Amino acid sequence: MNTLAETLPVATADAEAAGTIETSTGTAEVFRSARAIAPGVWRATFAGEARDARYYEVIEQTLPEKFDYRYLVLHNAQTGQTAVQPFFYIAQDLTDGLPQNIRRIVARVQEKFPRFLVMRVLMVGCAVGEGQVACAESWAIEALGEALAVVARRARASVIVFKDYPSRYRETLEPLRAHGYCRVPSMPASKADLDYKDFDDYMQRRLGKVFRKNLRRKFRASEEIGRPEMTVCEDVSAIIDEIYPLYKQTLARAEFSFEELTPEFIARIGREMPDKARFFVWRMEGKIIAFNFCLLGDGVLYDMDIGLDYSVALDLHLYFVTWRDVFNWAIKNGVRTYYTAPLNYDPKLHLRLELAPLDLYIRHTSRFINPAFRLAMGFLQPARHHPILKKFPNWDQL
Repeated sequence: MNTLAETLPVATADAEAAGTIETSTGTAEVFRSARAIAPGVWRATFAGEARDARYYEVIEQTLPEKFDYRYLVLHNAQTGQTAVQPFFYIAQDLTDGLPQNIRRIVARVQEKFPRFLVMRVLMVGCAVGEGQVACAESWAIEALGEALAVVARRARASVIVFKDYPSRYRETLEPLRAHGYCRVPSMPASKADLDYKDFDDYMQRRLGKVFRKNLRRKFRASEEIGRPEMTVCEDVSAIIDEIYPLYKQTLARAEFSFEELTPEFIARIGREMPDKARFFVWRMEGKIIAFNFCLLGDGVLYDMDIGLDYSVALDLHLYFVTWRDVFNWAIKNGVRTYYTAPLNYDPKLHLRLELAPLDLYIRHTSRFINPAFRLAMGFLQPARHHPILKKFPNWDQL
């Protein structure tokens, strides 16, 4: 039986090879693989970022099932500049991330109309993590807006989405409004500045008295069972069979997941990006009971994914134990900011993390449908329906 993704329209090779796309500033071309792009141009893409060109290559080669990857190469005819913008296609249910009561109503409709609110979406950005802008200059953003309209039409995509772009890009991406896009809040990330001596200092100066007391009680209860030993490494290839089941356990308990990592992805990130990848591994009596996959770049530690052994995780309060240990390592190693992925907001609220807004830029490819679609996005945006988010002091920044 075909999956829904397989039954949605796809871009044919002939359609995408239909020729160079003309833009007001030059030309654009679509490539199906990063390997097809001139190495010098591709390697310069996102250079210096925690998620650089190598990261996108690993995603393309190890997560092939859900996403259909492409790369848009923009050329400036006047200056000779070139910029590369990764994107991908996905069959997306637009109600993902909304409250269960709304999704149940939509699910009843989808029993008779399987394609209702499920569209082939062209997503600009990164399939595993936040979006990045390869070139922030006005010519590149203008060319991007023009070229994507052509690419989406050829691929018969219904919607174009710039996925999870940090708020620092708002001024850069503002010109997209002239191309019919609206900006709506995505589920935000969260962060903490690390201007503290250690985690104890953070607790004393940052956390409320009640939660601080609660945390110390958790740590004492954990230590009565045993104190897990943490090690840090760049490559987990040798232990992937031990840590991947922990990732799967944690993924199964997640309230929402956009992607599912593979063992090959986790192993290759460490091998191919040893300067950026950091894996924190906790053992007790020689057995691995937790791991945390992070990326390190420009003084920021990006907490990407965690895996816990739930046969002991709750008794050992592993979520908070691992957070404390990573926090202490980061301070000791000169990290300025701890930055964690979206969701799981309740403990982050109590830990007094600050929201880090992420934006979606969305438009329907039909100029007749787009006005109504933009209005609908005002209601369908997931952040609007999450009750805990409104309790964060900087909620209004979303």
